[in-house]
Amino acid sequence: MGTKFFFKYKHLIVYGFSLAVLLLLLQFLEYRLIIISHSFELYITAIAILFTVPGIWLARKLTRPKIITQLDTVVEEKEIIKTVTGNAPISIDVSAIEKLGLSSRAVEVLQLMAEGWSNAEIAERLFISLNTVKTHSARLFENLDVKRRTQAVEKAKRMNLIG
Repeated sequence: MGTKFFFKYKHLIVYGFSLAVLLLLLQFLEYRLIIISHSFELYITAIAILFTVPGIWLARKLTRPKIITQLDTVVEEKEIIKTVTGNAPISIDVSAIEKLGLSSRAVEVLQLMAEGWSNAEIAERLFISLNTVKTHSARLFENLDVKRRTQAVEKAKRMNLIG
């Protein structure tokens, strides 16, 4: 059965084999023409790639800005409850606060200033940004007609704005 198949398709098998040999010959000639004739160019290209890839990697490594990643911060709204310590309760003049046009948040910032907290600590404690604390401070200074924190605290205590 195998020999009948070979004799039946003899012309097709010889034709296919000769095409395969011809294709191999053409591939060899193409190889010879490209690789051997242009070996210097291929050698230079290989060296260029060999030095370019590590060069790009090193340049990216050296010039990459240092990125500080921060974990997502969970912000919880908390109600701040003011308690009075000591014997006498503190009386706050609400009408003076309204007259000056101070918000409750600005009064909280002023109270924390009086307790000696820095702007960054106030921002962290009240869950607001540092710029917001600075804005409240600037408006407080303007409303109280003072230039420094100590002056603002002193004047606010005299006016019974804070305890």
